[in-house]
Amino acid sequence: MSDHLLLVHGAWHSGSGFAALQKELTKFDIDSSTVELTSVASIDQPIGDMYQDAALVAEKVKEIGRDCYVLGHSYGGLPITEGLSESPYVRGLIYLTAFVLDHGETLYAACGSQDPEWWRRDSEDLRVTPADPERIFYNTCPADVAQIASRQLRTQSLISFNQPITHTAWKTVPSAYIMCEKDNAIPVFAQEAMSKRCSSIFRLSTDHSPFLGEPALLARILREIIEGQIIN
Repeated sequence: MSDHLLLVHGAWHSGSGFAALQKELTKFDIDSSTVELTSVASIDQPIGDMYQDAALVAEKVKEIGRDCYVLGHSYGGLPITEGLSESPYVRGLIYLTAFVLDHGETLYAACGSQDPEWWRRDSEDLRVTPADPERIFYNTCPADVAQIASRQLRTQSLISFNQPITHTAWKTVPSAYIMCEKDNAIPVFAQEAMSKRCSSIFRLSTDHSPFLGEPALLARILREIIEGQIIN
């Protein structure tokens, strides 16, 4: 049976953003699936929070029903950390330029307890949207890819950035960190610090979204991580 990889998207994004990567993963006999987090929604839709996302990820792993790996991109590192500490199926966690937080920490505190200059809150302080996403998320992607991806972004619940981690899966599950060295969303120094909490570290010379700009390269690294069972 081939390996299975669950792909968990980040803030503002959706599982469909992994389509090109999923196509490349099939070349290495890696099955994959995605989730749609509750904390991301169109402006006219109800929106959830980080704990709901964590429960959703845990339920998805349960539905897969066999050994798997789970990748969290960016904000997606929170629900995989929060939700998978007790799953019997998860063989490894993969943090793709993601937040690896400890007990009691929040994403907002990890950002210095202040809004990054490119965050835009709504008038009720309930949702956040990103300004200039082509510069922040897709700065090494082809221009047409960046434009399409930017148009597909939605709103993110502000509360999801302020809810503290209560379970830390990376303390009990082997983990790998993939750093993206041209990322304008999560500075390299922050990635460096968080990556020290993982078992293995890999590096890409890409922006925040290598699943869009370099899906073949990312797939090769994921194969290497999975075949090596992400333990040094």
